[in-house]
Amino acid sequence: MAERARVVDVGGSDLQLLREVRDEADDAREEALHVARQSFDFLRLLELIGLLDELADDPDTIQRLAAVKRVNKKALGRFIYEQTGIPVEPGALFDVHIKRIHEYKRQLLNLLDTVARYHAIRADPGAGWVPRVKIFAGKAAASYARAKLIIKLANDIAAVVNNDPATRDLLRLVFLPNYNVSLAEMIIPAADLSEQISTAGMEASGTGNMKLALNGALTIGTLDGANIEIREHVGVENIVIFGLRAEAVEARRRQHGLDATDAIAASPELAEVLDAIESGAFSPDDPGRFCGLVDSLRYADPYMVAADFAAYRAAQAEVDALWCRPLAWGRAAALNIARVGWFSADRTIAEYAADIWHVPLKHG
Repeated sequence: MAERARVVDVGGSDLQLLREVRDEADDAREEALHVARQSFDFLRLLELIGLLDELADDPDTIQRLAAVKRVNKKALGRFIYEQTGIPVEPGALFDVHIKRIHEYKRQLLNLLDTVARYHAIRADPGAGWVPRVKIFAGKAAASYARAKLIIKLANDIAAVVNNDPATRDLLRLVFLPNYNVSLAEMIIPAADLSEQISTAGMEASGTGNMKLALNGALTIGTLDGANIEIREHVGVENIVIFGLRAEAVEARRRQHGLDATDAIAASPELAEVLDAIESGAFSPDDPGRFCGLVDSLRYADPYMVAADFAAYRAAQAEVDALWCRPLAWGRAAALNIARVGWFSADRTIAEYAADIWHVPLKHG
């Protein structure tokens, strides 16, 4: 019992912690029931959640939303500990990257940022870092060797970062196995930051980013796929967009081909990260494990990981700065919740019924 409770708050009493989690969960449940009683129409017409827009500047509303989020983060934290043995602090920023593992979805870019952050914390541990928990989940195709190597890299980085006493209170990395709908239902309500960082021009309009925004996660992403529409609805100040646009990606490919040595030379931080991975700093049992991966980033980088690295690092610094202003972060989270009701499937079907099928729509 003591081990399971540690994930909630390593330093507290087991029974007290469990009572705290229970009480907060009860409070959150009562809050949800209160909202449902006030307007059951939210369950039938998601667009009505836009009424929350009017309360986004109310500190009490922001605090109540934050309390519900914290309950969800504690629940996910307990699950993470049970599954991986990694304790996480619910007060940290939960940075979530849940997607099929594919090079164009750029889990690798996030991992490079993790190593850069790790190096920066070690170099200056007293710099006032925002504690982060990097949460990855997703599956790779059975024959996709490079995707499986990226998963291996994630776990190797986690083994170093999570066990370094100089950084483990400020940075954790978790790769949750066996990603499925049930796991998504635990992760999405607990997410603070939604990673939607695919190479511009390569992402279809999926729904994962919509679900995360609806649950109050801020998006960090490229201007691609559904991120474009999310930005239109939540407002440019409530989403963090970075990186090359689709036309710039094509222009770079025409000018430089797939070679990324110029981008790496322009970023000493990236060069240091790649050197560390290539030298076996995160794979001492097999120092050459990731040499091929690093070589491909240098000389054959079709997904613009190196080209977007500096912009991604700057965007993550912007996220850190906003997190340090809880009311501003809470306002942005509330506006994300309020303004993504437009993505409801019910609205889409209603528009199809009216504009394309020309059939009456019966509201249940």
